[in-house]
Amino acid sequence: MLKLILFFSMLFACGQPPQGVNEAEALETASQDARFKVETVATGLEVPWGFAFLPNKNILVTERPGRVRLIENGKLRAEPVYTVPDVEPSSESGLMDISIHPNFSVNNFVYIAYAYNNDGKFVKIVRYKFDGKAFSEQKIILEGIPAAPNHAGTRARFGPDGKFYVTTGDATDRTLAQQRNSLAGKTLRLNDDGTVPTDNPFVNQPGTLPQIWTIGHRNAQGLAWQPGSGLMFQTEHGPSGFDGPGGGDEVNIVERGKNYGWPTIHHKQTQAGLEPPVLEYTPACAPASGAFYNGSAFPTFKGNFFFGCLRGAKIIRVTLNGRNVASQEDLFIGTYGRIREIAEGPDGFIYFSTSNRDGRGSAEKEDDRIMRIVPVK
Repeated sequence: MLKLILFFSMLFACGQPPQGVNEAEALETASQDARFKVETVATGLEVPWGFAFLPNKNILVTERPGRVRLIENGKLRAEPVYTVPDVEPSSESGLMDISIHPNFSVNNFVYIAYAYNNDGKFVKIVRYKFDGKAFSEQKIILEGIPAAPNHAGTRARFGPDGKFYVTTGDATDRTLAQQRNSLAGKTLRLNDDGTVPTDNPFVNQPGTLPQIWTIGHRNAQGLAWQPGSGLMFQTEHGPSGFDGPGGGDEVNIVERGKNYGWPTIHHKQTQAGLEPPVLEYTPACAPASGAFYNGSAFPTFKGNFFFGCLRGAKIIRVTLNGRNVASQEDLFIGTYGRIREIAEGPDGFIYFSTSNRDGRGSAEKEDDRIMRIVPVK
C-alpha cells in the first residue's frame, strides 16, 4: 500500500502525464479496488469552468473568457457555438457554469452563469435554446447576484425535484453571507423560468429575499445530490488569510433553510444553530466541483462523491455511509495540475477538466484539457 501511495505522489508530481505513463497504461486506486486509464477528450481550452452532456452525448463546455464550445462526436469544434457579449472575466470569475434542462429533448433549454459589470460586478443566469448549432431566444433567469473578481460562486444545477439551484459567493465581503436581504453567500432555489417556488423556506418573510434556500456560505463551487437519499452535497472554499486563517475548505450537506455559519464559524468551529461541515481540509485543497458516481462502469465507485481540487491539484474520492464519511483517498496528485469540474458521463466514465491557464497554474502545451477516467479490466 505504501509503495502505491508513493507511486502516485512522486511519479505524478510534474503537472503532466509523467514520463513512462501514457494513456494506454493501467493505473490503480490507492485502495486497490479499481483499475483504470485516463484518456484525453479535448485539448487547447482556456479554463473550462463547466461542462454538460447533451442527450446525444455531445458535450457543451464553458471557457472563462466567455466562449461556449462543443465537443461533437468526440472532437472539439473549432469555433465556439456562442460567445457571451457582456461577460467580464477576471481572476476567479467570468463565464462559469452551464446546465441542461431536464427536459432538453423537448424544450432545448441551456442555462449559463457568468459575471458581468453594471456599475459593479455581478453574476447573472441566462437561458437559451440550443439547436445543436447556435444559441438563441435569450431569457434572463436571474441577475444582480453580487460578485467580485474572487468569490463569485457559481454552480447552477437542476436538482432531483426539478428546481434550479445556484451557489453564490460572498463577493469578498464576508458580512453579506449572513444578510438575508442579499443574494451573496447563499444557495438559491428557482423555478426553471426564474420565478420563486412557493415552498422556499423564506417566502413572505420580511427582510429576506425569497430566492434563498440556505445562508452562511463563503464560496461554494461544487453541487451534487446523493443517489437514493437525495441529499444535496456542496464543496466550499475556506478563508484565504485576508478574511480568516488559511484552510478550512469544506464539504457540506446542505438542507432547506439552514445556516452554514460563515463567517461566524469556520474550520472545525461549532456553534448552536449553525451547521458544521461533513469534511474540513486544512491546509486548503481548493475544492472546485462535486459529483456523485451512479454508473455501472466502476461498480466499486457506486455512490462515491468525487470533487476536483485546484490548489491540491488532485481529485478526492469520498466513500459515504448515508450522511457519514467512511473513507477518502486522493487521485492524480499533481498529475494534471489544477482540477476544476468533474462529472459522470452518459458512458459511465468520469470526466474532469483542468484549470492550468487561470493565472495560478503552470500550463503545459495541451492545457487546458478535458480528460476521462476509463475502467480497465
